[in-house]
Amino acid sequence: MGKVRALPPPSDLSPSVLSFLDHQLYNKETLAQGPTLVLDLQTRCHQLDQSLIELNRNLQHALLSHSSFSDRLHALLGDVNGKLVGLESLTRSRSPTQGVGIADGVLGKELSSLAKEVARMEAVRMYAETTMKLDGMVGDIEDAVSSAINKNLRKHSPAQSSEDARLLAIKTLKLTEDILTSIAKTRPQWTHLVSAVDHRVDRAFAILRPQAIADHRSLLASLGWPPPLSNMTVTSDATKLTESQNPLFTMQGRLKQQYCENFLALCSLQELQRRRKSRQLDGHNREVALQQPLWAIEELVNPISLAAQCHFSKWVDKPEFIFVLTYKITRDYVDSIDEVLQPLVDEARLVGYSCREEWISSMVSSLSTYLAKEIFPNYISQLDETGTDIQSQARILWLHLVDLMISFDKRIKSLVEQSGILLSFDESGNMQRISSLAVFCDRPDWLDLWAEMELSDASAKLQIEVDNERNWADKVPAAALSSSSEHSKSPAVSTAFIKHLSSLIYRCRSLPSISLRSRFFRLAGSPIIAKFLNCIVIRCQEAEGLTALTDDDALVKVTNSINAARYFESVLKEWCEDMFFLEMGLAYDDQPSVSDSNGDIHGLLESQSNGIIDPAIRNLEEFRQEWVGKISTVTLRGFDAQSRDYVKNKKQWKEKCEDGWTVSRLLIGALDYLQGKMSVLEKSLNAIDFVSLWRTLAAGIDRFLFNGILMSNVQFNDVGVKRFADDMEVLFGIFRSWCLRPEGFFPKISESLRLLKMKEEQLRSSLVGEETWMKENGLKHLSATEAEKIVKNRIL
Repeated sequence: MGKVRALPPPSDLSPSVLSFLDHQLYNKETLAQGPTLVLDLQTRCHQLDQSLIELNRNLQHALLSHSSFSDRLHALLGDVNGKLVGLESLTRSRSPTQGVGIADGVLGKELSSLAKEVARMEAVRMYAETTMKLDGMVGDIEDAVSSAINKNLRKHSPAQSSEDARLLAIKTLKLTEDILTSIAKTRPQWTHLVSAVDHRVDRAFAILRPQAIADHRSLLASLGWPPPLSNMTVTSDATKLTESQNPLFTMQGRLKQQYCENFLALCSLQELQRRRKSRQLDGHNREVALQQPLWAIEELVNPISLAAQCHFSKWVDKPEFIFVLTYKITRDYVDSIDEVLQPLVDEARLVGYSCREEWISSMVSSLSTYLAKEIFPNYISQLDETGTDIQSQARILWLHLVDLMISFDKRIKSLVEQSGILLSFDESGNMQRISSLAVFCDRPDWLDLWAEMELSDASAKLQIEVDNERNWADKVPAAALSSSSEHSKSPAVSTAFIKHLSSLIYRCRSLPSISLRSRFFRLAGSPIIAKFLNCIVIRCQEAEGLTALTDDDALVKVTNSINAARYFESVLKEWCEDMFFLEMGLAYDDQPSVSDSNGDIHGLLESQSNGIIDPAIRNLEEFRQEWVGKISTVTLRGFDAQSRDYVKNKKQWKEKCEDGWTVSRLLIGALDYLQGKMSVLEKSLNAIDFVSLWRTLAAGIDRFLFNGILMSNVQFNDVGVKRFADDMEVLFGIFRSWCLRPEGFFPKISESLRLLKMKEEQLRSSLVGEETWMKENGLKHLSATEAEKIVKNRIL
């Protein structure tokens, strides 16, 4: 055996060696492991020697590269120096007699060439210096990352040394990013240099971030996160109890310091990542790419979400419990998250992030993910089954789940706004992040299925209302109307449609995206409007087909439909001024039309417009105008039939008046018919459309009597003129209930009477029929030909 070497005296050993030996060999058992320790130390020494050799080799290569670059730079400077010497000799050799102009021209060319060469050399120098500086900094980053990883892998390496190496890497990364940002602004042509540095930095970043996250998770586990969910309570002292169980409140000492440092490092990494993405995406849609959840908050949410999902799996048939637990977790910890972590986010200068909002949005996102993976697919599979009862139950469960999601989102939004700031939610930002209904953003086919269920459910309920004739006979309750009473004659069925449509709009408002709202409304809301229009059109057509609207009951049926359309239209006009509908209209114009089984009526609703419900409003207006016109036409035909004998009796205008009669007997029946119809219409039709109706009737009767009597070569004597004037006065009296001067709505008859009543001297004037004469006598609605014809038939 070889001679055993004695240990040197303790005084010859350094304090670090003594500490190491005391730590490793502190009793007989550990002393027996001395050979193993020696082998381990020899292995480590060998690895360090290899690392040193590799570093020396890299240093040698760097020195050779620098030497080669210096030689090239020296040669270039020598070339510049030679050109300067040549320029000097050239200027000295020129004599004054050779001409100043030639010397100046040559000198100018040489100086221009020299300036370009100097500028090129300066650019090369700057590029070389920047390259070397960046190469050194990236090398420092890679060394720091490697050091942090190696120290993490060693069992007995202190955590602080690994954290220090990581902080050094982050600091160097920030300095490197500052240089790259400056290059991107001032030297955009150096794209290859920036790309090469980005490539190496990305590799270092890809190592650094997962390691930082792993250390963060380890610290959270050491803190006792997530807290146990089984101890959560709903008592009045729940908040205080939650704070006492919250590890973020209870952490102390060295562990608290480590967590805060690690949290800051993770936030700094994310801010650095945002800066890099902002630079790389300059000129593109950066906002969408840069909007990422806060990494540190995600690490808090993920474990507590996994713990909650163990409970969720038991409540697939009771989803209300899922929402209750999610909201309770979100609410109970949001204040502590905001109080403890927001100062750290501000210290890391992570602009635009609120820990309160990030905690809430991450919790909502985890819930949406669970619903999309577990709950909705379960309902979809039930809908695909053949049993009618199973499908019906699945539809009920689906609609119930959506109601729970809408209620949950409203509570979550209120929780966000409790910070005292009223958020402005935009389509691509916060609204989607705090809404569980964002699940439909990724699955528009589920949105279509939901809209089909809502439409089917509403259509079935509305059909019952439509088939109930009492809903057409009863009027809208006064309590349901606004201060205006113009809709008091509207049938109750219109309120049923508005109620169901309002319910759909309430659900539609909860969707987090304008495009989703527009799609949902087109699929579920527009068909309901089309169904309403279809119902009133069918009722009017049925009434017209049975009696051609000659019966009073048929008239009332049509006027009820017109009243319903008027009320429905007024409600839609109020809605269309809402920003909610204006925004949907913009998205609606950019989307393809949606086919529907309601045929042409629904197709009319799909026309281009400034608002999503503007086509429906126009269709309702056209419906009212069409059927008010039909009622007017039918009434006018009846008046025509009743007054046919009166119109055809041309001799009566030259005969004496019947004693005791103030109106012609042949006209009494027509006037009675007109009075009766107008009474029925006034009672059953809304005031606005009734005004349009009686004015249309007045204009029609005016044309009918004017053409049938005054333009049919009938001769009038003085008695006939008085008789015709008395008859018209009775006719005007029917319309006097709705206006002060009804004769103004019978312009041709009124002016014809004025012409017939003129004195003989006026009628025998040679100016009769001329424009000046017509204006002087107030004849604006008669043509010269018509006036001459009436004057010729006047018996003087």
